[in-house]
Amino acid sequence: MTFPSVHKVVTEYDTRNLAVQFAASVNPAEVVVLNGNLGSGKTFFIKKLLQSFKVDGVSSPTFALVNEYYGDLKFYHFDFYRIEQVREIYDIGFDEYMKDDEAVKFIEWGSLFPEVLPHKRTEIQITMDENFNREFSFIKYE
Repeated sequence: MTFPSVHKVVTEYDTRNLAVQFAASVNPAEVVVLNGNLGSGKTFFIKKLLQSFKVDGVSSPTFALVNEYYGDLKFYHFDFYRIEQVREIYDIGFDEYMKDDEAVKFIEWGSLFPEVLPHKRTEIQITMDENFNREFSFIKYE
């Protein structure tokens, strides 16, 4: 996958294929931030991506704030949607998670607290039109 890039998807199958394609570029210690409205497909995209690494049972960490998964790699999956203050992010040990260079970190709703995001990251913006077609924009920040 090249960066930056924009991909239009119409079906869940298209989204799965895009997730598999992106998975080929994912490495340990990487931070991937996903932004988009409710129902845009952030968790679905992560679920399909993690299947490429032999991880099943992926669910939204909306209430847990962070889920850990183990497959071919280690993954931390954060969701900032229900967080009201930045200190809550640090209360769950965010700094320690971010220091784990063996794990890939996914952050849903990262745009809610941009001040905690590392400079080096990949951001995925998902937009949805009135027909529920999606557009995935990928940008890599070095």
